[in-house]
Amino acid sequence: MFRTYDAQREVTAGAGAHCDFNREHRGESPTQTLDRNWICLLQELRVVQTGVQLLTGFLLILPFQDTFDRLPVYARATYVSTLAAAVAATVLLVAPVAMHRLLFRRKALAQLVAAAHRSTGAGLTFLGLALTGVVVLISEVVMSGYAALVGGVVALTAFVMLWAIIPFRMRPEEKNPPEALIGQN
Repeated sequence: MFRTYDAQREVTAGAGAHCDFNREHRGESPTQTLDRNWICLLQELRVVQTGVQLLTGFLLILPFQDTFDRLPVYARATYVSTLAAAVAATVLLVAPVAMHRLLFRRKALAQLVAAAHRSTGAGLTFLGLALTGVVVLISEVVMSGYAALVGGVVALTAFVMLWAIIPFRMRPEEKNPPEALIGQN
């Protein structure tokens, strides 16, 4: 019991101004903040889980298509890398559900939210890589050659920009007062 309380305090204490903000402006206790964070994370996972599972299923059946044998060696290597990234994304994005099931009623919400957050971030990274690989494969089949390379570079650039660089630039600096966080989750 004390271990769970200390872990929860450690996780919420690390958030600093965010916890103060949630307490003062939302009237939330640290546990309520963790509950809200868990619910938000589950909503985000619902958006990506089905898509990543469909993508992985699509990739699993590709080698059984007649045209697969005609792909150049580099495209087959791209396929294997893409499949590995898609499977890794699937595992990482479904992991929070398994974690929840194993930690259910164990008073480990703080650990669950922290681990699920890390797993989701890694899963999204592998999803971006898998989608980039799919763009390369499709570009190779449709146009071949440099089109596949260009398609991959464009896709990877879009993912990095929209999923990392722009969101990181939108984050308020830590030195900003908690008032700057109004309207944020």
